[in-house]
Amino acid sequence: MPRWRVVQHRDASEGRPIASSIGWTANCAYPSSVALRFETRASDSPWVDTVWTCTSEQVAEMTSVAAVCWGLVFWELEGTAYASISGPETRTGTAPVPEGATFVGIEFAVGTRLRAMPTPALVDRGLELPDATHRTFRLDGLRWETPGPDDAEALVDRLVRAGAVIRDPLVAEIRQGRRLAVSDRTAERRFRAATGLTQGAVRQIERVRRAAALLAADTPVADVVSKLEYFDEPHLAHALRRYVGRTARQLREGTGGAIALDLDQPTTS
Repeated sequence: MPRWRVVQHRDASEGRPIASSIGWTANCAYPSSVALRFETRASDSPWVDTVWTCTSEQVAEMTSVAAVCWGLVFWELEGTAYASISGPETRTGTAPVPEGATFVGIEFAVGTRLRAMPTPALVDRGLELPDATHRTFRLDGLRWETPGPDDAEALVDRLVRAGAVIRDPLVAEIRQGRRLAVSDRTAERRFRAATGLTQGAVRQIERVRRAAALLAADTPVADVVSKLEYFDEPHLAHALRRYVGRTARQLREGTGGAIALDLDQPTTS
């Protein structure tokens, strides 16, 4: 997502703490030398973006990447079960990685949100859920069965039926480019209330994540600039530093350490 945050999440450019909760971001890709093993898949649920699993070994730190989704994360470490909500990320950062942990994560589609927790309150932070066990977790005043990677959609379906997860249909209309029955000002207000981000921020983050994937696939920088309509190469470089925490060269060479971004996904137009 990609971005697990444990105790101190620090801004990569300033080195200052920006969050103190625990979470993780799906869609992670790492150099083969890094012992962080994961699997990620898309979902056929309109409420879910991706579902992922991960185990960590001998990894001390990773680079988090800006992301537009919020998620639910479940993990075990040294026999103890945890659950948390992770929020959208507006910038890159660094995060420590707990060795020996196993994770299952659900990244929810843009425009969905929790009834009990407005998405704007989750931006650049997360929330650990109380009373998590190996079998259940507490959310929205109720206990729910902790999912595995194969039954994540079943949990989401129950959350939706109970009204614990909701969405504003206007967000989907905006993202599909439909003619809206509301003013631009109202559309922007509702978009931000649902996602925690402006429409422009979502477009920038999604674009730079695609740029990173293209660069990792050896697409020339000039072609990425043209394909994704950056003004010039310095414009792209600035976006990579701000949102991804990598240079174009690092992405092409696979250097810089573990990074919370799936660089193995297809990059078709």
